[in-house]
Amino acid sequence: MTTAVQTQSEYRNLPLTQLQESPANPRRVFDDAALNELADSIRAQGVLSPLLVRPVNGTRGYEIVAGARRYRAAQRAGVDSVPVRIAELNDAQALEMSLIENIQRRDVHPLEESSAYARLLALDEPKYSIEQIAAKCAKTPAYIASRLSLERLTPKVSEAFMKEEIGLGHALLLAKLQPGEQEQALPACYQEVYGQGSRPRRVLLPVRHLRDWIEHNILLDLGSAPFSKEDAELLPEAGACVNCPKQTGHNKLLFADWAGQHSQQCTDPACYQKKIDTHVKQTIAAKPKLVQISTAYGQPKVGGAAIPHNKYVEIRKEKPKNKNERDWPEYKSCKYTTEAIVTEGTEKGETKKVCANPECPVHHLKRQRHMHADAAFKAEQEKRRREEAIAQTTGVRVLKAIGDAVPVRLMKPDLLFVAGRLTALLDERRLAVLVRQHGIGKPKGDTAPAKMLAAFLLKTEESKLGRILIETAILLSMHNQSDDARILRDAAQVYKVDVDAISATVKQEFAEKEKGKASRNATPKPALKPAKKAAA
Repeated sequence: MTTAVQTQSEYRNLPLTQLQESPANPRRVFDDAALNELADSIRAQGVLSPLLVRPVNGTRGYEIVAGARRYRAAQRAGVDSVPVRIAELNDAQALEMSLIENIQRRDVHPLEESSAYARLLALDEPKYSIEQIAAKCAKTPAYIASRLSLERLTPKVSEAFMKEEIGLGHALLLAKLQPGEQEQALPACYQEVYGQGSRPRRVLLPVRHLRDWIEHNILLDLGSAPFSKEDAELLPEAGACVNCPKQTGHNKLLFADWAGQHSQQCTDPACYQKKIDTHVKQTIAAKPKLVQISTAYGQPKVGGAAIPHNKYVEIRKEKPKNKNERDWPEYKSCKYTTEAIVTEGTEKGETKKVCANPECPVHHLKRQRHMHADAAFKAEQEKRRREEAIAQTTGVRVLKAIGDAVPVRLMKPDLLFVAGRLTALLDERRLAVLVRQHGIGKPKGDTAPAKMLAAFLLKTEESKLGRILIETAILLSMHNQSDDARILRDAAQVYKVDVDAISATVKQEFAEKEKGKASRNATPKPALKPAKKAAA
């Protein structure tokens, strides 16, 4: 392809000693085997295509504008001179012709191609746009934009790409992220595979795996952000989200493959978090009496103003789905209902309607009954708790037995894909069951159970992934206590698990605990010995 540069040319043969390579050449890597092959061809047939050169001012030498690979191969072939086309070119013209000629080559590395496009964009004269470069190089603007994004790769990621430790698809995905997130996402490209030897073998995972990891761990949905996306003053150094080039819906050239599927996704978690923190501070400053609540698990922060999640009831905005839900406290309002803002944990920055009054007979009925119930009511409650505990423990045992019986058949990437999709559908209560079931640990600080489980899935073995899939499917099928037992029995029948035996064992364990507790309560406490009289 020719450029817009029109010059008078002169063809002749020049000695190799009068030629020098141009520092503007985008090609930085020359394949040694390919150079040797070209050198053999030159020995047999000579240089068939002339090199494009320009005179170097003040010397008798010439700078190679296009043809550095032929020049190096000619040196290896041991020839004295090569055919050239001499053209009078200024620096901008020489750079333009060198870059465009080299980026047409198939063996140019994408990082070299990216550098060439970037240098074309940086020219003062002629001035290029992405669309003009695309037209000149017979590419689409989205292709040019994606290649230019490779300039944003961190040195560590760029080195891995040059060493072919990751592919072009992985590099293009990582280039869309901020530097910190690139370093965080790079290990997600690989999987450690343990064979017969002691040292693990690192395997490059498909691009779709990295895409899924980024979507679940990096991208943030701006559609559900608690702050205004149009507010440019919330964080002045970042500006408004709607105009941010790091937002997938705004920069459609860079995020062409995500723009339709994820119209408003933020790729900068640090900036997103700063905006949430600022939004919380501004909201509290404007409404000092606003109740602060926490959705985080574990112990609340020492000295924090947020009410722990077990000390309030959130009033749901949606209507009950069925008759049973109508009687649930969270669907009712009371005179203590007030507005609150989440300042800790997930959903930080969102405002909710809550009841945090422990004396409320609507939302804290258990507390009221405990304070005013008689002995008969306490006994009934204790019986109900016991039955629920037996049913829950039985269910956990049955679920474990079913998991033990799950066979291993699917490949790990497929299991990870299905497990990631299914576990994402679990609510917090079911997630907590799965986290406890596999001993993943208790959430710390703002770490959500979903992220803990996602990290655990990436490291776990194939056999355990299959087990988690079956357990997750069972948990997703459970909606109320009356159906839970039936669902577990159906699953147990498939995997030949004896539910009745497990239930009998659990009942016996609870009976022995109650017997021991009653025995301890019946044992009289030793009487206190009278104090000795003081000596006269």
